[in-house]
Amino acid sequence: MTSDATNTRALKTPLSSNVWLGAATLVVAGALQTLTFSPFNLWWLGPISVLLILLVTIPLAPEKLFRAGWLTGLGLFGSGASWVYISISEHGNTAIPIAILLTVLFVAGLALFHGLAFWFWGKLAKDSPARRLILFPAIWILGDWLRGWLLTGFPWLYLGTAHTDGPLAGLAPLTGVHGITFWIAATGAALYGGWWLLKHLKPVAASVTVVVALIPWLVAPAMNRLDWTDLSEDPTSFAAMQGNIPQQIKWDPEFLKDQIVTYLGMTEDHWDTDLILWPETAIPIPQDQAGKIIDHISAELGDNSTLITGIPWYGFSDRIEDFTFHNSIMAIGNGEGIYHKQKLVPFGEYVPLQSVLRGVIGFFDLPMSDFSRGPEWQDPLKANGVNVMPFICYEVAYPDFVAFNARGAGLLLTISNDGWFGDSIGPLQHLQIARMRALETGRYMLRGTNNGVTAIINNRGELTETIPQFERATLTGEVFTATGSTPYMQTGSWPVLTLAVILIVFVRERIIPPVSASGS
Repeated sequence: MTSDATNTRALKTPLSSNVWLGAATLVVAGALQTLTFSPFNLWWLGPISVLLILLVTIPLAPEKLFRAGWLTGLGLFGSGASWVYISISEHGNTAIPIAILLTVLFVAGLALFHGLAFWFWGKLAKDSPARRLILFPAIWILGDWLRGWLLTGFPWLYLGTAHTDGPLAGLAPLTGVHGITFWIAATGAALYGGWWLLKHLKPVAASVTVVVALIPWLVAPAMNRLDWTDLSEDPTSFAAMQGNIPQQIKWDPEFLKDQIVTYLGMTEDHWDTDLILWPETAIPIPQDQAGKIIDHISAELGDNSTLITGIPWYGFSDRIEDFTFHNSIMAIGNGEGIYHKQKLVPFGEYVPLQSVLRGVIGFFDLPMSDFSRGPEWQDPLKANGVNVMPFICYEVAYPDFVAFNARGAGLLLTISNDGWFGDSIGPLQHLQIARMRALETGRYMLRGTNNGVTAIINNRGELTETIPQFERATLTGEVFTATGSTPYMQTGSWPVLTLAVILIVFVRERIIPPVSASGS
C-alpha cells in the first residue's frame, strides 16, 4: 500500500478538484506568461505561473493531462500570439468572421504542443508526485524545442526570453534561452516541492529544495557582468533608416518609386557613415530590376561606407533547378554579399498546399508570398572588412540557428517589417527576442525595421539607441565588433536538451521505484 507522499490523489487542492476552476486556472496561468514578456516585463510571474500549473496538474490522472496542457497553451498563445489577427484581417483582406476563425485555429493548434508535452509527462511520471516534479522542467523544455522545429517551427514566447531584463540573463551566454526556461520551470517545481515536503513534515528537506532552486537567481546577476567575447577598441559608425511606409502601399506599384526616394532622402546626410542599414524589402523590387537604384547608391556612398538593404531577389537557383524569388538582403558599396532568408513564415512568405489554398481567401494571396527558402550555411556579408551575419525578420527567433551562424561574424544584424502586426505587442516581443540573441552570442545586434522598433542592441542585450514605433526617423550611433565565442555558440541547446533526456531516462518508474510507506 503506497503512502500519501507517493500518490498524486492525496495532493488534491480546490484548483484540481473543481473541473471548471482548474480549467480557468490553467488558462490564466498560461496568460500570466505573456505578462513576463515585453512590453509588460513582469518576469517574476514565470515561476508563479508554473506553480499554478502544478497545483492543478500534479493531482490529475495521467489521461487528463493532455487537456490540461492544451488549456495552458490556449492561455499563453491566446494572449501572447493572437496579434496574427491583424495580419489576417487588416492586411490579408479577410472578412472579420473568417479572420477570427483562422486566429482561433492558429492559437488552438499551437496549444496542441503543450497538450502533447503534458500527455507525455503523464505517461512517463504516472501517479508519482516526485517523478512529476522532477520531470516537469525536462518535459517543458522538450516541448519548447519541438515547437521551435516541427513544421518550420514557432520559436516564440519561450519563458526564458523574458529575462533580457531579469536576474537569469547571465545564464544566456552559457545555456541559451532554453537553459533559462529550464530553471524557471525548475523553480516553480521547487516551490511546489517545498510545499509538498512541508505538508509531510519535512521542513529541512523543504528548505534545501527551495534554497537550491534559488541559487541561480542569486549567482546569474554577477555572471551577467562577465565578458565572454572581446570587443574592438575602434567603433564603427552606424545609421539605420526607419521609413514607416504604410503596409497598405508597400507593394502598390504606384508607390514603389516614392518609397525608394524616401530612403534615399533619409540617407542624404549619412552617405559617409561606415555602415548604413535599410529594413526588410526597403527596395520593393527584385534586384534584377533594381540595377539603376543599386548603381546610384554605390555612387553616393563614401569610399569606406557600406549600405545593407533588404531586397527581393529573382533568378535561377541551382538548389531547386528553377527560377525563383528569395527574400534577401545585400551589401552595396565597400562590402559584398547577398543573403537569402532560410526560415520562411508560413502563409506570409510561402503558402503550404498552395495549389489548393491559393485564391480561397485573400490571406492566402498576400503580396510576395511565393518566396523560396535560401540555402543552408550561407556566408556572412562583408562590410568594410567586417563579417556581418544577417537575419531576416522571423529568423532571429531561432536561438540555435543564430548562435551557430554567428560564429566568425563580428556583428549581427536583423531587418524586419513588423508593420504586419500593427499596434500590437508582437513587434515589442520581436525586439526582445533579438535582445536575447545578442545576450547569447556576446555580440552587437543591429536592428532595422520599417516602422519600429529600430535599435542598436549591445553585447549584453541592452538597448543603446532606439527609434520609437510609427515614426519616420534615422538612428545614428556607434557599434563595436566582437571576436571569440560564448559557450552557447559552441554547444547550442544540446547540453540542456541532453540534461532533459537524462532526467527522463533516470526517473522512469522501473529505475526509481516508488517510495514505501515507511519512507514518507
